[in-house]
Amino acid sequence: MRGHVVVAPDKFKGSLEGAEVAARIAAGVRRAVPGVEVRELPVADGGEGTLAAALAAGFSRVEVKVAGPTGLPVVAGLAVKGETAVVELAQASGLARLPGGRTAPLAAGSYGVGRLIAKAVSLGVTRVVLGLGGSACTDGGAGMVQALGVELYDADGAPLPPGGAALRRLARVEPGPLAEVLRGVHVIVACDVDNPLLGPRGAAAVYGPQKGADAADLLVLEEGLTRWADAVAELTGRDVRDAPGAGAAGGVGFAALALLGATMRPGIELLLELLGFEQAVRGARLVVTGEGCLDAQTLHGKAPAGVAAAAARAGVRVAAVAGRLELAEREWRAAGFAEALALADLAADPADSMARAGELAELAGERLAAALLT
Repeated sequence: MRGHVVVAPDKFKGSLEGAEVAARIAAGVRRAVPGVEVRELPVADGGEGTLAAALAAGFSRVEVKVAGPTGLPVVAGLAVKGETAVVELAQASGLARLPGGRTAPLAAGSYGVGRLIAKAVSLGVTRVVLGLGGSACTDGGAGMVQALGVELYDADGAPLPPGGAALRRLARVEPGPLAEVLRGVHVIVACDVDNPLLGPRGAAAVYGPQKGADAADLLVLEEGLTRWADAVAELTGRDVRDAPGAGAAGGVGFAALALLGATMRPGIELLLELLGFEQAVRGARLVVTGEGCLDAQTLHGKAPAGVAAAAARAGVRVAAVAGRLELAEREWRAAGFAEALALADLAADPADSMARAGELAELAGERLAAALLT
């Protein structure tokens, strides 16, 4: 049979990792069309699941013990292939790394992310892809750059402790060995939000409540981030607080732009390039993508929309499998999908859909292949 099938879904959050979704859909496709070649290529948009997607694409896992968001040690992973490393913020400083799930909006920090970057650099890479998403902290990336040698002091000359609240006391920033540590290394941030660091669309106001911040906490965090932005602008001679994406991951985007010399790329675009999607889709008959919920957010840069756009450029039809489908048919067709199936429509109820997600993803893959390939 001429032409292969590429199965390139994101994770189904809360039920299946991307690699398992891909394996299940692929099994369904093979059952419907015996003998067809199926290539599994789980994807991500730069947030949680980015590391897993890189590993599934042939990167090697390197584990490092680093400080979690509240300072307690966690074992985090990064992915390395040749001169490229993939660092997923959520591995070290994500909400899922909070002890007991207890939020710490004022004290949580990004130090562990910096240690992952430092480890990558020590392995001799020249490119670090930093995936943002799922952050537990609102420290403007201060912890991240401290882990890379930057020193922060209060008015008495004492080092600042971790967390966004402590930034209100910031009096001096010393770059330390940062430039030497990152010499010859290009940091690329995979980011799909355009929020600035400060203000009503900023890191604290928009994302702080998701990390446990109440109204009083938000004022404290905004004050700390403002002081941080002022100090960094004074140090570097340029002000990026209003740059699109500066507010990503509690302001880690800001520190990456201002102090790591990073560039920002749309997450799914960058990940598809990194994972070799263009090569994988060449000559394909069909691409199947998906995520937990296909909704209005999907159309604004999330993984399935990026896969659909890339498949269209290659002249290949694309279909979607989702846990839930909240787009009207005219909407998902306009986004480039030839067909879309929801696991919820194959199950008795939402609980059944979650419990049998793998089995239902396989059934969805079988039905799509039967409809589009036979």
